[in-house]
Amino acid sequence: MIIAMQENATEEQIFAVVEEMEENGVKVHRTTGAQQTILAAVGATAGLDITQFEALPGVFHVHRISAPYKLAGRAFRPEGTVVEFANGATIGSTHVGLIGGPCSVETEDQIFAIAKCVKAVGGEFLRGGAFKPRTSPYAFQGLGIDGLKVMRAAADQYGLATVTEVMEIAQIEPMLEYVDCFQVGARNMQNFNLLRELGLIRKPVLLKRGIAATIDELLMSAEYILSGGNYEVILCERGIRTYETSTRNTMDIAAIPVLKKLTHLPVIADPSHATGRRDMVAPMAKASLAAGADGLLIEIHPNADKAWSDAAQTLYFDQFEKLIGELKLIGQAIGRTL
Repeated sequence: MIIAMQENATEEQIFAVVEEMEENGVKVHRTTGAQQTILAAVGATAGLDITQFEALPGVFHVHRISAPYKLAGRAFRPEGTVVEFANGATIGSTHVGLIGGPCSVETEDQIFAIAKCVKAVGGEFLRGGAFKPRTSPYAFQGLGIDGLKVMRAAADQYGLATVTEVMEIAQIEPMLEYVDCFQVGARNMQNFNLLRELGLIRKPVLLKRGIAATIDELLMSAEYILSGGNYEVILCERGIRTYETSTRNTMDIAAIPVLKKLTHLPVIADPSHATGRRDMVAPMAKASLAAGADGLLIEIHPNADKAWSDAAQTLYFDQFEKLIGELKLIGQAIGRTL
């Protein structure tokens, strides 16, 4: 159930409505937009009589939410969510967030060179894996906290925010001082215990779509984070598994406008993991931007063919720079900036 307050509703009126909702046994999530306050009731709402709330002072409208995701649905924040970072970057505004970096942090020279390149093209985010979930137990698993320290230093030097993957609950606390945005990988999209814990922190979470997840399942996973009070969630389309074998995954471009209609959360795209092929990253990045993506996550490396992980999908610096130039032209055509 969603209760939209009148534009001129006082704090006393809002508090009275919240109190009435809680007395009826539901948990209340409040969001204040540019024009009005929205109160979302989560819990056993089926038996509630909405007319008892419609009569309360300051209430504009009350309606039930049929979708199972109450907080991720657009009705909770009709104007959309803009996630803001300490370096001034945003994801969800008319400016398209550019997240660049390697699949994994390897060396100090590597990550500093990449941070410099990302900054040079106008990017605001440095991504890199320090804890790597790999299909093979014999593949490179990441440098751990040492890798995060190096990435943090590189990001600070170039004024970038850091994005890196968290794999388990025990990693959250030691990662906090180095990370600006926690990434939940496709394999962990339905790790509900991890999602609950990330709902308790107050740092943005980038949630990737699972390899076989429906859009509703992605939104329900986001709901776990939101229900803990962390509303700074960014959704990421990174391709799904189908019977097609010509690409690493099948990139569901259509998911971007569908999600933009269903949810207030920002939606970004990861064409690197979606295709697994260097030659297809650029066209899929362009298509994602044209489809309405609020950001792009692209893997780059100074010596891409020698990258310790995911070399086949990683761009060289010159390819990355060329792509960003082309994306800026598309952005101009659709009213977005990079």
